[in-house]
Amino acid sequence: MASLAPTPPPPAPQRPTMRHSSAFLLPSPTPGGGGGGDPDDDAATVALVVLNQPLPRFAPRLWSRAAVRVCADGGANRVFDGMPELLHGGQDPDEVRARYKPDVIKGDMDSVRPEVKGYYSNLGTKIVDESHDQDTTDLHKCIDFIAKNSSVANKSNLCILVLGALGGRFDHEMGNINVLHLFPNINIILLSDDCLIFLLPRTHTHMIHIERSIEGPHCGLIPIGMPSTSTTTTGLRWNLDNTSMSYGRLVSTSNIVEEDKVTVTSDSDLIWTISLKN
Repeated sequence: MASLAPTPPPPAPQRPTMRHSSAFLLPSPTPGGGGGGDPDDDAATVALVVLNQPLPRFAPRLWSRAAVRVCADGGANRVFDGMPELLHGGQDPDEVRARYKPDVIKGDMDSVRPEVKGYYSNLGTKIVDESHDQDTTDLHKCIDFIAKNSSVANKSNLCILVLGALGGRFDHEMGNINVLHLFPNINIILLSDDCLIFLLPRTHTHMIHIERSIEGPHCGLIPIGMPSTSTTTTGLRWNLDNTSMSYGRLVSTSNIVEEDKVTVTSDSDLIWTISLKN
């Protein structure tokens, strides 16, 4: 009696596509345009978090595009001191500070200067002291606040831009990157003057629109948190083709963007990073 041929396995379900763009950094974006979403989508809602590192040169531009602005503890010092420096040209420092007033200062309050906290409190900034919580970072506290309690909470198109997340102490940088993994369903972008990074969740195929006037060409894909046994890309000089990556073996650093769109599919969460142009 002839044996029956084995039933082929069902095809793997197709992953949804997540689109990303750095159009929020452009001098003249589409009105209301945010970051990390489809470049043609002008409905993204932007929230801004400022950490305790020097402000990048584009901080005033992002501030004006944000629906809510949260300073993480000593980040308030950076806004107080840094905005008048970035907006030099005869502008009165107090007028600048009043114009760039954070909505919330949140954290364990061990870094913000008392006179800065008092200044913004008198202007109506909400002060949220969470010194009782020493198990989460100030960035974690700010992301959690925005996602649950702010005016933009529950927005499906929310994009959170984080200034001052890169540079300074290495343990702080790693803690900030860990926050990306703790909130994989929120579009969070960490920024410095030199580069930006965000998480590519393994649940999606990713299409990254490259804004060549402001970013690239150097980029990287980093398997922080877990190895990747299969990553495939298009649009790079050195594409990955079902390639495994892990620390102690191959990690895709110093790659080059060759096309206007880069696609990434992986069985692991990856960190995408790309250089920013001055």
